[in-house]
Amino acid sequence: MCSITCASPGQGFANASIGERFLPGETPERRAAILSEKEEIFRTLVTGQIEPLPGLMSVLDRADAAGVPMVAVTNAPRLNAELLLGGLGITERFKAIVIGDELAHGKPHPLPYQEGLRVVGASAAASVAFEDSRSGVQSAVAAGIPTIGIRTSLSHADLVGAGAVASASAFDDPDLLTRLADAMAW
Repeated sequence: MCSITCASPGQGFANASIGERFLPGETPERRAAILSEKEEIFRTLVTGQIEPLPGLMSVLDRADAAGVPMVAVTNAPRLNAELLLGGLGITERFKAIVIGDELAHGKPHPLPYQEGLRVVGASAAASVAFEDSRSGVQSAVAAGIPTIGIRTSLSHADLVGAGAVASASAFDDPDLLTRLADAMAW
């Protein structure tokens, strides 16, 4: 069984990690309140502004037509993930949404991707992950999944340096499409 795991856009850090790094002097309760407000502002700003990367819908269509199960794996809060996937109209294409903060370990730990594989009964070697953050690439690679870096905010060198086997600027990149056709036997 093949699977495609996708991560939602972002820098890949869970809010707990962000709070520890940028709000070290705050109590855990205060950190949570500040980060909750940050997420509410994010959701307000992106509502109605969500656009897919070029080629994403075509790749999802091909995966659906081939019966390839897909899982969204993210460190974003569930409300953000649901907003982004819903805003693109693709929520139902995913067998599950795996949220790092809802597990014992988020990215860069392999657990989120291991959970995604478990949900669809897929092997890591027969899967492909798409990631746009260092922690996401590290998580997928640590789970044994060949990972393609998507250059939304990081360079090819950054993504490959984190462990990606290749990178693409979008889902319509000809090299990406060839690699996917080979890997997924489309």
